[in-house]
Order: sequence, then C-alpha cells, then structure tokens
Amino acid sequence: MIALSVDSVEDHRNWSKDVMAFNSEAGTALPFPIIADDKRALAVQLGMLDPDEIDKDGIPLTARCVFVIGPDKKLKLSILYPATTGRNFDELLRVIDSLQLTAQKKVATPVDWKPGDKVMVIPSLSEEEAAALFPNGVTTKEVPSGKKYLRYTQP
Repeated sequence: MIALSVDSVEDHRNWSKDVMAFNSEAGTALPFPIIADDKRALAVQLGMLDPDEIDKDGIPLTARCVFVIGPDKKLKLSILYPATTGRNFDELLRVIDSLQLTAQKKVATPVDWKPGDKVMVIPSLSEEEAAALFPNGVTTKEVPSGKKYLRYTQP
C-alpha cells in the first residue's frame, strides 16, 4: 500500500504522529509510505481532485481515491470517495481478498462475502467442469427460471 497526498513531507510527518497517537500507537511509524505531491501533479494526472470540496483558498481538495493494481499491472479496482467521506479499510481488504481468490479459481464472491464463506461457481463452467474443479461439491440454488447459474462451493 502506498498513500499519496498533496501535503508536504513535514505535514505528513505531523499528521502521521497524530494518527498513530489516535490509534494508541504513538512513537511508531505508519506501516506504509506516503508520497508528497505538494505540486498536485500526480493528483491531477490520476483525477484525484474533488471540485466540490475546496480549501480556504478555493483550491480543490484531493478526493480519497483507492486504486488496486494487480500483479499483471492492470487496474483491478478504482473507488473515489468524496473528500468528506472516510474509507472503509475492512471493505478494501475484503475486496483484495476476493480479487486474489477469483484470480486463482473460477469463482465469484457474492455480496457481503468474507474469506472462508462459500463462493459462487462462475456460470460459464459446465456442471462437469465444476465437479472436477471443486471436489468438495457444488450446490445449486433453485430459482423460478429453472436456470442453474446460482452454484455455490467452498473455495
């Protein structure tokens, strides 16, 4: 994880001390680096400025952007939170767990999925392929259409 802010290095140092003290971890460093983008070059390039939220001088604040880049160096997730809204790190970690799992197995994760929960077998797999790939079994949820696309398994 890397953070980027339009503040100076000194501002980052002071802010990180406040954050760590707030979390009862005073004296320790943040567990990730912060890029100082005080000229806003990267923030502009990445579309991170929030035109609806401005500072006292009328300059747009940075939105709270999250970009997840996969091992293939492709964008896997992009979330743009308004400057007034905090990020939910539990949700971000859940999404990263899902991305890692679904990159390895032919599954999808349903709403509110957490590691260890059942996953959905992707619809493009035949029943035979699903049985071969998931020896713990596949259960199918009956739906009015009779289609068998809601199939679940333990990863």
